[in-house]
Amino acid sequence: MRVLRSERLEFEGAGGQLLAARLEVPIGPSVGTAVFAHCFTCGKDIAAATRISRGLAAEGITVLRFDFTGIGNSEGDFANTDFTSNVEDLVAAARHLEGIHSPPALLVGHSLGGSAVLAAAHRIPGVRAVCTIGSPVEPDHVGRLFRHVENDLQAKGEVEVDIAGRSFRIKNDFLDDIAEHSDETASERIRDLGVPLLIFHSPEDTVVSIDHAARIYRRARHPKSFVSLAGADHLLTDPADAAWVADMLAAWVRRVLPSETKHGDAQPSEPHGGVTVRSLPSGEWYVQGEPQSRSRVRAQFLQEVTAGRHRLLADEPENFGGDDRGPTPYDLLLAGLGACTSMTLHMYARRKKWPLERVSVDLSHERVHAKDCADCERGAEYEARIERITRRLRIEGPLDAEQRARLLEIADRCPVHRTLEGVPEIVTELD
Repeated sequence: MRVLRSERLEFEGAGGQLLAARLEVPIGPSVGTAVFAHCFTCGKDIAAATRISRGLAAEGITVLRFDFTGIGNSEGDFANTDFTSNVEDLVAAARHLEGIHSPPALLVGHSLGGSAVLAAAHRIPGVRAVCTIGSPVEPDHVGRLFRHVENDLQAKGEVEVDIAGRSFRIKNDFLDDIAEHSDETASERIRDLGVPLLIFHSPEDTVVSIDHAARIYRRARHPKSFVSLAGADHLLTDPADAAWVADMLAAWVRRVLPSETKHGDAQPSEPHGGVTVRSLPSGEWYVQGEPQSRSRVRAQFLQEVTAGRHRLLADEPENFGGDDRGPTPYDLLLAGLGACTSMTLHMYARRKKWPLERVSVDLSHERVHAKDCADCERGAEYEARIERITRRLRIEGPLDAEQRARLLEIADRCPVHRTLEGVPEIVTELD
């Protein structure tokens, strides 16, 4: 199970306006970074974009999704945008992701967003894979939606149109710009893509016919793959369809970007380089599970623990105000003692060539009353409390009684045990 965080952020788009975005960040080793481009007039928070981005993040892929200029929560006037400005916004998003994280290795585009990523891929250094979902082969497909107002556009220069039940103003420049991105230009970009391409499309798509997927596939060079989204609609409104796209895409990314798990943002550090604990910002959190059961929680005490190249979470149980998304600090303390105990016994038995097969260590921590201590002279009403860790060993293997007794003694000599008994000095510094 992988937990991720969802961060709101803004960055400057191609036209200087602030564009609203979300960054879905996995906790654990990253297999890559991605930018997700939404469909025409949809916005970053449409269900498909949200579900796919979070599904990818649940699989270890850091995803930036954003609203194009004039859409959703982004600044600017939609009427002043066109396909070229969308491509420029996409390049700006990739540049911002590089600045705060790492260059996007993957571009994902839904519908017209897919046309945009195909057009922008050659301008974004570091892109190593591209995915389109229900995308037209060329942006002029969208222009055909406005053929019925073309005369009004030429006469007035600007008209209001209805798109999926919402009103938008478009200018004649919009159609002129789309016309410049001809089928021939799109074909050249697809042919010269130079990176693996994955195409998702539904045979039942009534907005962009599957013929577009076939044309993209024919024009692309290998490596290329096609996945049929049989039964899905254009917007992937069924959560199961979006979840399946995310799962398939994540599996494909792991295959085409295998080195990202070694050279991505989770750079391995020295094995004994210390431990870093970082509190995670409060907000919405999502937990990987079956597509129908992925749920959101709000972080309260959740901590990310990094030990060398390894990452895990620490949390408090729900009855202490936490979300129970990881072991508690005392659980981690006991785990350290238990692991050290078992390792020490195995190393000793190996050196002695004793037939030790397995060690199990059960540990518990409690604060108990201690009447016979120095502080008890303060009065009968005062009872000091001491920390007690109980450790129970189960040692398996054909060992004799003397060997077992010796291993019990050795358990008290493990390094973590000695550290705890030695009352280590803890020095706290403020950076």
